[in-house]
Amino acid sequence: MWRRTYLLLVLIRLWFALSPSYLHPDENFQGPEVIAGQIFSYPVRRTWEFTRENPIRSAFPLWPVYGLPMLLLRWLWIGNGQDGEIPPIAVFWTLRVLMFLISFVLEDWALHELIPSPRHRRIAVLLVASSYVTWTYQTHTFSNSVETLVVAWSLVLIQRIVEDRQESSYLASTILGIVAVFGLFNRITFPAFLLIPGLRLIPHFLNRPLSLVALVSAALVTTVIAITLDTAFYSSEPLTWARLISNPVITPINNFYYNSAAENLAQHGIHPRYQHLVANLPQLLGPATLLLLTQPHLSIRLYSAISGLVVLSMYQHQEARFLLPTVPLILSSVQLPKNRTLLRIWAVSWIVFNLVFGVLMGIYHQGGIIPGQVFMSHQPDATNAIWWKTYSPPIWLLNGKSEALQTNDVMGLEGEALIDQLMNLATCDTPADRRNKEYLKEKNGTYLIAPRSATWLDNYVPNKGVHGLRFREVWSHRRHLNLDDLDFGDDGVWNTLSRVIGRRGLAAWRVTKSC
Repeated sequence: MWRRTYLLLVLIRLWFALSPSYLHPDENFQGPEVIAGQIFSYPVRRTWEFTRENPIRSAFPLWPVYGLPMLLLRWLWIGNGQDGEIPPIAVFWTLRVLMFLISFVLEDWALHELIPSPRHRRIAVLLVASSYVTWTYQTHTFSNSVETLVVAWSLVLIQRIVEDRQESSYLASTILGIVAVFGLFNRITFPAFLLIPGLRLIPHFLNRPLSLVALVSAALVTTVIAITLDTAFYSSEPLTWARLISNPVITPINNFYYNSAAENLAQHGIHPRYQHLVANLPQLLGPATLLLLTQPHLSIRLYSAISGLVVLSMYQHQEARFLLPTVPLILSSVQLPKNRTLLRIWAVSWIVFNLVFGVLMGIYHQGGIIPGQVFMSHQPDATNAIWWKTYSPPIWLLNGKSEALQTNDVMGLEGEALIDQLMNLATCDTPADRRNKEYLKEKNGTYLIAPRSATWLDNYVPNKGVHGLRFREVWSHRRHLNLDDLDFGDDGVWNTLSRVIGRRGLAAWRVTKSC
């Protein structure tokens, strides 16, 4: 029964991995888009983290996580006699499958290593495997998802070092040094999760100092490699020893200085310091929050989650995904209710919570952006695309189309300003625009991509040029929800939900004007 349930949960995880939801732009712009521009000929757009004078994102962890699979895929593509570049959507789905595999293998394997009791291990693995966070966030290309695995395996390595009864723990110490530097360059929040677990190493290193030498040596070598790769990545000229020594790019330090400035954090949103504890953690754990408060199982995993939560709460920009590493640590550190009635009630609430959030975040959340960008890549006439009230679309999915197609991301633009921009970019209305797909033969075309819940467009979309613009719907995707367009204050709760949920979907209109 346990094995069948676990297998079913693994298949659910795979199904969500292959669903085109879009949880946050960072899952593309902080990883795959950067490396895709290095390996393939896809035109890409680097975000501010990579273009500022003191860049705060390291390319070092991106190469083994995304670069190697892309290189392997290109090698297989060429080896099978395929002509031309690999379609970027094929790379996109390959990375999703990869994230599923490393989540399924490495995360679950780490839990087996960390939990000695077979009964507790089975419960913990099922809880983690049935969490919507595992289905969605962990199967997307987030640095936070990678951090979750690095934290878990750092705890495994610490446990192996401490429990080593022989004289030699050099291998585990060496690997821990490499993994720790990788985790730091991936996200500077990583050390926060090892503050308490790391204390267990002190007695061991006092008794076996050569293990400490192995760890430090491996960490130093890995750090030099990481700094060298980052300096070369951000240098416009061939890297020299003089440049590396005199002006190295050390992204973790840049990242720390940037996030230590309150004015920088204010640009991304300031939250109260209790945001993680009161809102974000319950959003990720759901009913398991009650178990954490009432029936915690004290373990090094729980101490790791607590230390990470405390340190992250010191910074006032707090997003739920920052707490992803705590989810498997906490779910493997709780005890189920012993009373059968309470257990049934809790189990039902756990299943309902994860199904609702799984469908919401894994299918509908900005779910039309990836299919919409693939659609735009096949429009031969498209020269301007305006994305309104959506997340930023991944440019690399345009398959080279971005050389001719200007993507305008105007998420928060006011309606009047949007109409003005459309008037400036729209092409003249011609008889070809009114015939079925004849417009594709035009040399230029302007497209508006927006959610159907954007009621501002209701005065323009149905008309036939009365306002000077003509909107022709050419594509739509039903499974799309724009949760960033909730306006409870002005419209009320019921009207807002009716608009956002009842009119769910993303549509593309070809916009022309009377000339």
